[in-house]
Amino acid sequence: MRGFMKKVDLFCYKHPRFGVNNLMLYIVIGTLAVWLFGAMDTTYTLLNALTFNAAAVLRGQVWRLVTFIFIPESSGLWLFLFLYFYYFIGSTLEREWGAGRFTIYYLTGMLMSIIYGFIAYFVTGYSYSMTSNYINLSMFFAFATLFPDNMVLLFFFIPIKMKWLAIIDALYFVYAIISNFAAGMGLMSFLPLVAMLNYFLFCGVELFGSVMPRQRQQRRNTVDFKREVHRIKYETKNKNYMHKCAVCGRTDADYPELEFRYCSRCAGYHCFCQDHINNHVHFTE
Repeated sequence: MRGFMKKVDLFCYKHPRFGVNNLMLYIVIGTLAVWLFGAMDTTYTLLNALTFNAAAVLRGQVWRLVTFIFIPESSGLWLFLFLYFYYFIGSTLEREWGAGRFTIYYLTGMLMSIIYGFIAYFVTGYSYSMTSNYINLSMFFAFATLFPDNMVLLFFFIPIKMKWLAIIDALYFVYAIISNFAAGMGLMSFLPLVAMLNYFLFCGVELFGSVMPRQRQQRRNTVDFKREVHRIKYETKNKNYMHKCAVCGRTDADYPELEFRYCSRCAGYHCFCQDHINNHVHFTE
């Protein structure tokens, strides 16, 4: 997990423009549009044509590899309630991680689900329809890992901490596996575990770190700034600048009008310009 996240962070660092800004907003709007047109389609032709279906994809209906994320899992008030939570949690994760990392998180969840759908098809010979329901629900786990004590209003009036909401979400995943298996869905019954695997890839380090003894966690995150200052001065004594942005590479020598700051949330001693101090992927080591 740590090695995988190093590669993801390095990719985002090298490609700062990668990612879809407001990705969750586009998904919510697309889902509402599909629900609206689907409500006028009494034969469910539209929904059946957009869900993921391995056999149909192999017949050339490749758009299903993308459109399945817009299939609504509910309707009416419940749909708007879930979409509100999805947008709230997705946009918060995007602000915390950056558009690049959040986009990779969602794309990885899609890719793993698609691969699992094909595996189930080739093993069983039966093609089940699939939506992005579990990918969206897995965001609750990511949010609760980063902000376990954050209070949200369940049904807009019941205050509840995210960690308890994540536990409810986990119980739903267990129920979904059992009920789907009882309904004869075979390998597709374990689709929620694919979403959980995606969550562990991106949040496993934070999850396991949160259960470490507090002193060990503090020692790991504590930075000796005096030592780091001496190190930075030593490395830059033969250079013509004192500060260099870790994202864009601009220095105080080339751009004297820029302000430079050091991020207290990054592991280590990393400098950023005024344009990237609040817009960068945090260093974990």
